[in-house]
Amino acid sequence: MQVVHPHCAGLDVHKKTVVACAITPNHKGGWHKEVETFSTMTCDLLRLSDWLTQRSCSHVAMESTGEYWRPVFNILEANFEVILVNAAHIKNVPGRKTDIKDAQWIAELLQHGLVRASFIPSVEQRDLRDLVRHRANFIRERVNLGNRLQKVLEAANIKLGCVASDVMGTSGRAMLKAIVGGEANPEVMAELAIGRLRNKQEQLKQALEGRVRSHHRFILAELLCHIDGIDETIERFNQEIEAFCRPFEAAVQLLDTIPGVARQTAEIIVSEIGIDMNRFPTANHLAAWAGLAPGNYESAGKRLSSKTRRGNRVLRAALVQAAHALTQTKTYLAAQFRRLTPRRGRKRAAVAVAHSILVIAYHLIERNEPYRDLGANYFDQQRPEAATKSLVKRLERLGYQVSLQPQATVTAG
Repeated sequence: MQVVHPHCAGLDVHKKTVVACAITPNHKGGWHKEVETFSTMTCDLLRLSDWLTQRSCSHVAMESTGEYWRPVFNILEANFEVILVNAAHIKNVPGRKTDIKDAQWIAELLQHGLVRASFIPSVEQRDLRDLVRHRANFIRERVNLGNRLQKVLEAANIKLGCVASDVMGTSGRAMLKAIVGGEANPEVMAELAIGRLRNKQEQLKQALEGRVRSHHRFILAELLCHIDGIDETIERFNQEIEAFCRPFEAAVQLLDTIPGVARQTAEIIVSEIGIDMNRFPTANHLAAWAGLAPGNYESAGKRLSSKTRRGNRVLRAALVQAAHALTQTKTYLAAQFRRLTPRRGRKRAAVAVAHSILVIAYHLIERNEPYRDLGANYFDQQRPEAATKSLVKRLERLGYQVSLQPQATVTAG
């Protein structure tokens, strides 16, 4: 088998240790394998870097094991071509697994060019990605706290969520503050409503008549305090992300023109895929990497499954959420969603629209131009006969006899 990298090494990375196997040519025309174990402390990782340099290793491969690969990568990326490999792609023969054998196996695969590198973005993009992902964690935590607050209200017979669409809105917060302060008169609390919620005074009085005890008030006060703290944290994250987004600001602005993609979603997309589309040969490669393209599972000429791969779960979740957000708009993407929903269901339709959003994002970044919508009637214009036939059938099923006459065109005289 052809040797691609004559001086290389494979690393088996764990939380506390790294087993390294270096493969180099020997004086007999064969190959010399040398194995050494290092700890994952920074001083030992620097010793690992020196050890690899002494053996003239140009390429180093390791598995993407949780977060444990990151400290090793931080030390080695400056001096070596570090290849991060998906563990599922390099599984060894079962029954022969040890740390040393794993390192040797990775090194041998790398030596013959049989490993496929995972996408590792630049330092600037990695920093932005960390900030965006941690902000998402705090946003999810805030949602969980809101749900817990709603449970406390239900336990106290307060049905505010049945009347107000947003319990944590301005009116809802004023009423919650009154409850925590000891107010028990539903009429007084209903008067705190503002905006359109004032039109539901009678419903609010009924919803706010509960059985609130002292421990309910204590729990509500603590939850509200925690929510306020998280809101402040999220705002600080927004400011920091905005600062880190300056090198990517042009791409964020372009993606913000896509229906359903607000700035926050645009920041997620840029932090996950970057702005250099040369990493992905085509938009379809990017969609497959994100887990938004149908999978291939065929045997004996039969297509057994087309289930999507796991891909980038953060990016996929953000795009599917954007697809659901645009369903009520009068746009091409909303028309695509409504067109697919009857025969594929809402979930699969959302994944298909998320795929379209990602393809659009790829081309917008590549061409450096804003989004231009094709219109909600794009599909009808492509096949007007099919649209006409479908509408006629619907009217006939309702009991109407349909006779169509083409509209006369008026010529200017």
